[in-house]
Amino acid sequence: MQAITPATPAVSAAVSPSATTFVNIAAYKFITLDDTEAMRPLYQEQCLALELKGTILLTPEGINMFLSGTREHIDAFLAWVRSDARLADLEWKESLSNEQSHKRMLVKLKKEIITMRMPLIKPELGRAPSVDAHTLKRWLDAGVDDAGKPVVMMETRNAFEVDVGTFNNTLDYRIDKFTEFPAVAAAHKDELEGKTVVTFCTGGIRCEKAAIHMKEIGYDSVYQLDGGILKYFEEVGGEHYTGDCFVFDYRTALNPKLEPTETVQCFVCRAVVTPRQQLAPEYVYEVSCPHCYGKKIAQ
Repeated sequence: MQAITPATPAVSAAVSPSATTFVNIAAYKFITLDDTEAMRPLYQEQCLALELKGTILLTPEGINMFLSGTREHIDAFLAWVRSDARLADLEWKESLSNEQSHKRMLVKLKKEIITMRMPLIKPELGRAPSVDAHTLKRWLDAGVDDAGKPVVMMETRNAFEVDVGTFNNTLDYRIDKFTEFPAVAAAHKDELEGKTVVTFCTGGIRCEKAAIHMKEIGYDSVYQLDGGILKYFEEVGGEHYTGDCFVFDYRTALNPKLEPTETVQCFVCRAVVTPRQQLAPEYVYEVSCPHCYGKKIAQ
């Protein structure tokens, strides 16, 4: 991979952020990357220079990013990334916070953007049909899609994420990791015959892979929610959704206005602790919560 020349000059790491509001972005793209080892130091250098915090995953099947920084620095970084022709059409979702949503910067090499262990799934060779937020809201308002088929929402997230919030009347099979999803989808295919299934997740990655797999095993009407829950919140708010959306950073959860909530994650067992649960005597910051109090937690 040749060095990518930033469209906007990198800012020295010695420059302090000039604003108190930080921009948090989530972005991914499925695209073949055969030079991830060469890309890694370039991305590390740019993120350090622009004082960004978060995580970037570079994989043979594409890129996934969760980053936080000032508006100036985020815009400069995105311009730099999109100067690579393979990522020129990269899209992202944004939210704002008073602090950087991550505490450190990591650029990692992995085998998959999100582990599914289904190597025949190559989203760049053909995506499953997607439905945008406004269309989905219209379908949910009516209860049917444009062809008159009943619409069913299907979770692809882990159970602890779902417990923070989800779409109303969704199918939640209580999976603990995404590698369990293919078997679950196969087991319930017959009972969803004649219905339109919309898979969804936080930002779009899991539901995109899920929808492709479901098409491959014979689902005749399946869509992914384009951009996931966060894009739905951004475009139409929280209608047909109850609760908040779990996110993998210090904010823990965002409400439909994309604002951080009072929900936290237990420092010891990593369980989600709601504001009500934080009032329990078992909740002691960085010591225990109602989920792990009195239990021996493996470190």
